[in-house]
Amino acid sequence: MRYLSTLVLLLIVVLWSSCRNDFESGPSTGNLQFSTDTLFLDTVFTNIGSSTYRFKVYNRTDDDFTIPSIALERGESSNYRLNVDGIPGKSFQNIQILAKDSIFVFVETTTDITQQTGDLEFLYTDRVLFDPTGIQQDVDLVTLVKDAVFLFPDRDEMTGEIETLPIEGIETPLEGFFLDDTELTFTAEKPYVIYGYAAIPPDRTLTIEAGARIHFHAESGIIAANNATLLVNGALSTDPVAMENEVIFEGDRLEPGFSEIPGQWNGIWLTAGSTGHIINHATIKNAVQGIRMDANDGGTDPTLTITNTQIYNSSLFGLVSLTGNITGENLVINNSGISSVRLSLGGTYNFNHCTFTNYWNNSFRDSPTVFVENFLEIENGQALAADLTANFTDCIIYGNENLELTLRKVDNATFNYNFKNSLIRFNDVNGVFDDDALYDFTDNNIFENIILNEEPEFKAPFDNKLNIGETSAANGQASTPTSGSDILGTPRDLTAPDIGAYESVSFDIQN
Repeated sequence: MRYLSTLVLLLIVVLWSSCRNDFESGPSTGNLQFSTDTLFLDTVFTNIGSSTYRFKVYNRTDDDFTIPSIALERGESSNYRLNVDGIPGKSFQNIQILAKDSIFVFVETTTDITQQTGDLEFLYTDRVLFDPTGIQQDVDLVTLVKDAVFLFPDRDEMTGEIETLPIEGIETPLEGFFLDDTELTFTAEKPYVIYGYAAIPPDRTLTIEAGARIHFHAESGIIAANNATLLVNGALSTDPVAMENEVIFEGDRLEPGFSEIPGQWNGIWLTAGSTGHIINHATIKNAVQGIRMDANDGGTDPTLTITNTQIYNSSLFGLVSLTGNITGENLVINNSGISSVRLSLGGTYNFNHCTFTNYWNNSFRDSPTVFVENFLEIENGQALAADLTANFTDCIIYGNENLELTLRKVDNATFNYNFKNSLIRFNDVNGVFDDDALYDFTDNNIFENIILNEEPEFKAPFDNKLNIGETSAANGQASTPTSGSDILGTPRDLTAPDIGAYESVSFDIQN
């Protein structure tokens, strides 16, 4: 009897279910809602795929319904690609949305600007149409597409192997190519997009003109060969926001979500034997190592002169140099995964009115903003040593750690260093360095007019805004006499100039 009752109950459930229409749905009737009415896919370079963007389609009614058709207005010729509820394509039929539910629509694009217009940039648009033969609803798609000069290594058509650059001391050749003579001037006419290492050939000069924009794919960079030279001829911009005359080096992802992401490309590599480098009015951002210098060129003049330049968001070092010869003025380096400035194995360095800081907050950091040593540790506890001279005048060395300066030496090479009229964070709360002569801040022959651990009052250091306010401890404390301008072109006060790359300003009126 029990089994009979169970069978009857099952028959009733089946018959009742067959009479319901819960699993059937009629067509939508213009009652869709969307998370946005216009989806902006931001800016992409021609023929480079965008990131994946998405929007949601909502059924906020109490009934299930089916969208008869979802399609791109341009149809199969559209440069947009869709994925609707997990299904890729450009048109879809009978997409069901349950009551009080939603679905995702994912959108990507790859657009060839030469097939669209002769302009250097243009807006590519389309629409996603919902039920176009019924009560149509739509979401607009908008993408700014830029033309560019693309530079990349050759690929062997037979083997598929990519062209490489053999570098002395590097076991694995780098994917890269030598720039030919027609490619040795970068202009502001179009952005440049580089894949692999673009190498400046021996005895050649790469000149980068004011306003040029250089973008790098992952694991790419610029490398200077023996006796090669890099000249970056940026100029002061009339609009500090637009930075129209500054030269900018950054990654090739233009979406806002990538604008401050470290480590997107490898950096600028000045190899041993390269010579006469000048970098002026540039921004180098989001690299692994902003600038790496392997050695000086053996002459008395600086191998690198770098002025009015910012380096920030480097996943390892902003500036790392081995036995270099560098002069820097109005140089700002911030937000580095290890150190903003690392000077090892000797060299000659003169930094004036520089702001070296580190407010890295992407991971744990236990290295200081500035690290100076006259040796380099190698295998088995051994060290290579070389003479070092390092002078820091009117500089800020600061960050969000207590000890932002490290000095290390071995005795079989000279170690000459001097800090003058500089603001330094060295808050040795545990007295670890009380008896270390390298940090005798009372020795005026080494530390002259030093300000320790006082607040520089940066505008927004975690956002790479290192301007100082009028109540900054650096205000009016630089050495005199002075001349020239700060990194923004503001004339320095002749009687009371400010320490660092920026003259102070009231943040209430600052742009």
